Formats: sequence, C-alpha cells, structure tokens
Amino acid sequence: MPAVSAVGVILFLVVLATAVATGARRWRIPAPSLLVLAGLVVALVPGAPELHITPEIIGLVVLPPLLYAAAEELSLRDLRTVWRPVTVLAVGLVLASAAAVGAVAAAVTPLPASMAFVLGAVLASTDPVAVTALGRKLALPGRVQTLVHAESLFNDATSLVLFKVAVAVAIAGGTVSWQAAGGQFFLLAGGGIVIGAGIAGVVALIQRRTTDPVLETVIALVTPYAVYVLADGAHTSGVTAVVVAGVILGGTRHRLTDARIRLQLNAVYAVVIFLLESVVFSVIGLELPALVRDLPSGTDLWPLQALAVAVTLIGLRVLWMLPLSIALKPTNRRVSWRVATVVSWAGTRGVLPLAAALSIPLAAKDGSRLPDRALVLVLTTAVVIFTLVVQGLTLAPLVARSGLVLEPEHTAREEASARDALARAVLAHVDQLTGLETSSDVALDRLRRNYLARLQRDDGGPDESAFPPSAYYRLRREAITLQTAELRRLYDEHQISDATRRQLQHELDLEETGLPDTR
Repeated sequence: MPAVSAVGVILFLVVLATAVATGARRWRIPAPSLLVLAGLVVALVPGAPELHITPEIIGLVVLPPLLYAAAEELSLRDLRTVWRPVTVLAVGLVLASAAAVGAVAAAVTPLPASMAFVLGAVLASTDPVAVTALGRKLALPGRVQTLVHAESLFNDATSLVLFKVAVAVAIAGGTVSWQAAGGQFFLLAGGGIVIGAGIAGVVALIQRRTTDPVLETVIALVTPYAVYVLADGAHTSGVTAVVVAGVILGGTRHRLTDARIRLQLNAVYAVVIFLLESVVFSVIGLELPALVRDLPSGTDLWPLQALAVAVTLIGLRVLWMLPLSIALKPTNRRVSWRVATVVSWAGTRGVLPLAAALSIPLAAKDGSRLPDRALVLVLTTAVVIFTLVVQGLTLAPLVARSGLVLEPEHTAREEASARDALARAVLAHVDQLTGLETSSDVALDRLRRNYLARLQRDDGGPDESAFPPSAYYRLRREAITLQTAELRRLYDEHQISDATRRQLQHELDLEETGLPDTR
C-alpha cells in the first residue's frame, strides 16, 4: 500500500473510531466490539482498499503503549492477593487451551496436526488490550477484576513459548524437546521480568529528579517502547517486560510525580490509548474479508470451524474456572457458577493473537510455501472477532444478571467515607496548629470552616474572597499534602479500593493545580 494511501486509511480509521466511540458511549456498548463491527462493514463496501498489516507494526508501534497502560491500571497490592490463581491460569490454562484447540482444529479443519497446534498456541492466551478495554467500565468485585486483568497480562510468556515450539515443528518437521521448551519459557518470562523491573527502577530514579511536565510526558511515552525493544533484543519476552514495568511504575507514580505532571500524563495517555485502540480494533475487522479472499479452494467451511474453536476455548475456560472460583470466595468454599461464568466470559482474544498469527513464516525451511498459513490467519481473526463481538456485547448484561456487579451506591459510599476521613485528618491537623504563632488564626479558622463544610456535604462552603491570600493558600497546600498521605494510608491498610484511591487522588491533583502559586 502506498504511503499516502496508508496515511489516508489511518486518518479515516481515526475519524471512524471517534464517531463509533461517541455512539458506543451513548448506547452503552463496549467500543472495541463496535469498532470491530465497523471495520468489518467498511471492508465489505465495494471498492474499499485491502488492508494488510505486518506483525512488526503491531509489535513495535501499537502493543507497547497499550500493554503499558493496561499494566498501570493493575494494582500491585491487589495482585498479591490473586497471584496463585493467576499462575494456574497463565500456565495451566494456556497449555490446556493450546492442546484442546489443536485437537479440535485437527479434527474439524484440513490443517495438519503441526499447523493445528500452531493455531492452538496462537489462541491459547487471553489478550490484555481487549480485556482491559472491555472491562474498563465493569463494576466487578476487586478480586475478580484483578484476576481477569492480571491473567491477561501475564499469560504471554507461556503462549509465546508454545507458539515458537509449534512454528518450529511446522516449518522444520522436527520433534519437540520439552526440556528445551521449559528452559526457553524461563528465559522469556524471567528475562522479561528482570529487564522490565530494571528499566522501571531507572525510570523511577529519573522521575524523582524531574519536575518538567513536558519531559515527564516524553519519558512516559518512550518508556514502553524502550522496554519492549530492549527485552526483545535480548531474546526475552518484550510483552512481559512492558507489563512488569507498567505495574511497578503505575503503583509508584503518585509518589514520584507532582499534581501537574500526573494530570498532564493522564490527559496525554488517554488520547494516545484512544487513538491506538481505535485503529487496532478497526483493523481487526478490516482484515478479515481480505484474508478470506486469499483462502485456497476447499476451505469454505471456515466459519463453522472458527465457531467450533471459539466454543472449545470458552467451554474449557468455564470448566477450568469452576474450581478456581473457590479461591475468589474465601468465605464460601462452594463452587460458584456465577464467578466462573463471568471470569470465563471476560477472557476475550484480541491484538496479541493476531500479531502472533501474522508472524507465522511464509515458507518452511526447505523453501516450500506453507499453504495452511492463510487458513490459520482466517481462523484466528474470526475467533478474535467472535470473542470481541459476542462476548464483548453480552459481557455487561451477563455481569449484571450474575449479581456480582458492585452497585454505584457501593462505590459512592466508599468514596464519601474516604473523603470524610481526609477531611477529619485535615481538621485534626488544624487543631494542632491553632494557637501556634507560626500560623494565622484567621487562615486556620477559614480552613477549618472549609473542611467542616465538606464533612457536612455543604457544596457552597465558606466565602473565599475574604481569605488571607498567602497564609491561607499555604495552609491549603499543606492540607492537600496531608490528605495525600492519609489517602495512601487508607489504601495501604485495604480500607479503600485502587479505583477509589485513583479517583480521590485525581480530585486532589485538580484542587492543587487550581491554587495560585504563593511561593
């Protein structure tokens, strides 16, 4: 595709995504599902240009920031509570899914056993970009949300090792050395963890010494690409490295940056993630018709074959999640169909399987063409679209009917209780300062009235036009610093959720940046 045409397609996708996202928000439909459908519809329009995207573009341009942003949303504190079931899912379920899909594909498709195993390895893991995008607005209980999110982030190393083994067998016809595969798994996963953690530590040191919002934004945008490239160059898992770096830096950002930088980073990343997610999900829909046209004769049953593979993945996931659902309900040791069904239905496929399928070599080692590559691409894309559309459009109603969803009143009560705790902490601090010559009694009185009004839910508050400017605003900054520390204490002691902490920190940042500089 010529450069000008490619740029035109990308611009069209951005415009399309903006319109689709607006409609999705109004109709309360997950944007990824609607974007995939929109891309599919556009691709079926006569005269629409064929779109062929390379795995290098997905791996080097799209994936790093999307993975990094998804990892930043994962609470390190909550991850510690579900690491055992996450490990079982990230290793055991991936292996079982690859074997099941491989067996089904070998039985219902014309794929040979080696290429059927390649298909199984490609589709074995859930996709963090899709899972995060679909689950962003679901009010699931904390442990369930963390489990689904963490599993999608950490199952890459297992599926990548399986994929490399499967491709090696397919193109060379060799035998599988599971001892070598195990060593490669530890190299990919362990190396990715070490590189991701190491670069996160370096970035954290730089952030502690940086106060320029522009420089901080550049660092934040460059970090996921640097981590991915360095890890991939060291022949480890670039995805795992980016995820580890994102989890570490996401959990420490509120300690490393000030309010102005946090607000700017959030705004910039929101735009970048919106654009990348919009383009990549649209591309998934756009690619399928072109891939179908490239299929050889005798493969007309691919829709039914893709459906069989998708049903296999979902059915196995439900059965696998039944015993694990006990771990998510420590006060009730019975198996919960509701938890198992919701977690299973939330495990969609997306960008990562597509990138893996696109990276399958065109020819075997003897130079002969791999004729089954086109069918693997079509089945992979079809299963991805099926999960994004069918599971994506029905996930929210399923969660609502399961009874697991947290009511808006629950979140509102938690936020209100936390705000009261912050206000009481400030009032206690004001009482300690009262009578000291270092503080203005008038300013302290105004500050006390302000936070008493917050406790009493008085939105009007005192008249700030009569406040002593410099003394009062200095006290306001001290109060915000005190509230930030109290918010951190509430979170560390598990009295509030990570979502509440982020929301209240955002409010404190807005309040701080709205104060005049009296220094």
